[in-house]
Amino acid sequence: MRVLITGANRGIGLEFARSYSEAGYEVLALCRKSSKELQSLSVEVIEGIDVSNDSDLLTMKNIVGPRVIDLLINNAGIMRRTSIENFEFKDIEKQFIVNSLAPLKVVNSLLSNFKSDSKIAFITSRMGSITDNSSGGSYGYRMSKAALNAAGKSLAYDLNPKGISVAILHPGWVKTDMTSHSGLITTKESVHGLVKIIDELNLQNSGTFWHTNGEILNW
Repeated sequence: MRVLITGANRGIGLEFARSYSEAGYEVLALCRKSSKELQSLSVEVIEGIDVSNDSDLLTMKNIVGPRVIDLLINNAGIMRRTSIENFEFKDIEKQFIVNSLAPLKVVNSLLSNFKSDSKIAFITSRMGSITDNSSGGSYGYRMSKAALNAAGKSLAYDLNPKGISVAILHPGWVKTDMTSHSGLITTKESVHGLVKIIDELNLQNSGTFWHTNGEILNW
C-alpha cells in the first residue's frame, strides 16, 4: 500500500508520515523543505515541492511516475490571521491558492495514479464551516477552507464512479506551529483519530465532513 502526503515535513503531515510508515505503508513524503524529523523516518522524501507551483506539481508527477497511489493526504496549508480592520487582500489570495486550489491541482495531477479503492483525504478545518462560525475574523483561512470543503464534496461525487472515495477532515485544535502550540491535542492524538476515519472511508460515506473524534460536522 502506498500513501502520498503533502506538507509532510512537520506537524500533522509529519505524524501521518510516521504513522503510516510504522504501519508498513510505502510513504511518499512531499514538502518544500525537509526536516531532521522527516529524514529520520523510513519514507521517500520528495523535497522542493510547493503544491501551489504548477512546475513543482509537474516535477511531483514525474517523480511519482506510474506508481499507484492508494491514499493521497492533501495536508499542506497555511494560515494568515486577519481581522476586518487589518488584512491584506494578497494574504487572502495566497490562502486560496495554497489551501483551496493547490489540493485540487494535486488531485488532478495524480488522477492517472489512482485506482478503484484509492482514497483521498483533505485536511481542512471546522473554521471552514459557515454554521459553526460564531466568532468571525480569519477571513482568508475560513473562506479558503470553505472552498476546499466544497471541492472535496464535488470530488466525492465525481470520483465515485471510478471507485475513489473522499474524506474531508478536521484534525481538531492541534498543538502545531500553525497554532503556536496552543492547541488541545497532540499531533499523535489527532492523526490517530484521522487514520481511523480514513480506514473506515468507503464509497457510501464518501464526501463526509468529519472531526478527528468521529463527529460529523456541519457545513
